[in-house]
Amino acid sequence: MQKQSTINDVARIAGVSKRTVSRVINGSLSVGESTRLKVEKVINELKYSPNAQARGLASSRSYLLGLIYDNPDALYLDDVQRGVLEVCSNLGYELVVHPCRYQSESLVNDCLRFMRRSKLDGVIVLPPVSESETLAAALKESGSPYVRLSSVALDSQEHIVVSDDRAAAAEMARYFAQLGHEKIAFISGPQRYKSSTERMEGFQLGLSVYGVKIAPDMILEGNNTFETGIECARQLLQRDELPTAIFANNDQMAAGVLKVANSLGIKVPEQLSVAGFDDNMLASRMIPALTTIRRPVRQMALLATTKMIMSIEQNHKAALNVASKVAPTLVVRESTGPCKTAVVANNAAALVAARRS
Repeated sequence: MQKQSTINDVARIAGVSKRTVSRVINGSLSVGESTRLKVEKVINELKYSPNAQARGLASSRSYLLGLIYDNPDALYLDDVQRGVLEVCSNLGYELVVHPCRYQSESLVNDCLRFMRRSKLDGVIVLPPVSESETLAAALKESGSPYVRLSSVALDSQEHIVVSDDRAAAAEMARYFAQLGHEKIAFISGPQRYKSSTERMEGFQLGLSVYGVKIAPDMILEGNNTFETGIECARQLLQRDELPTAIFANNDQMAAGVLKVANSLGIKVPEQLSVAGFDDNMLASRMIPALTTIRRPVRQMALLATTKMIMSIEQNHKAALNVASKVAPTLVVRESTGPCKTAVVANNAAALVAARRS
């Protein structure tokens, strides 16, 4: 197996220093034309592929970006990383991930230590950690470039990418109301998270336009996990008066609802409509396929990474021009349908009207 060439090989054969090679790789104007051509010739002959360390010698950068998160949803994290790496791979950056505990008293110190230890050029912060104003203030004070992903505009354009979850939840509400559903239940995420309150308030507001109000006992709080979706669904579907539709704060909990409905012999969507939020890769593979809100997570990560790198490279004006808001969209599949009670009532009303005429 042929040994991979290194920056030392390029410098030795070209007769220059490693720093000069690094300057050529970074496109520095301080390198003379003849030297640049000589180094580029050796790079091509050796088929040398520069790494972040080599590039960093001349630029005082590590070419490393950090990703800080506290989210148990592996599918969400996978989508985020794919979006980040799509940009990183094109621009020569690498990604370092760091799990943390959002509720920990040492959150800020933990994140700052991670950045110093890894010598990061900047960090992308995912919800719910991105909702910490204390952490954001510490990042700003440290001078470290950062971008937050959130469902609310918590920061200036250069430092935020927002998913309009409120408007998306209102769209789901309109869809349910137009299907004739009135006995609607909502399984929220943890109310300490802004994304949870945005979705719940947007859903309630959307229903209110149609004169529909969710009864207080039809609103339960889960933890955005499959298991808590099951727990909440059991409470909702073992009552004397059942909801005709359930909207869950995410697809994981909606999957839990489908499982409970199936175990109780409740037909979806004939007797119960179920919808989620996110449109993760499992949503279309559930039985029945899940109606949900498609949140463009990969696009958000791509935009955040683009903003980040522009800030690192001091191109702040360009960073401001990168989109800071994305619009999730409704995806209708097999788990939702018309409310049978409403259909029967409408048919009866039509029959009465016909007899009168």
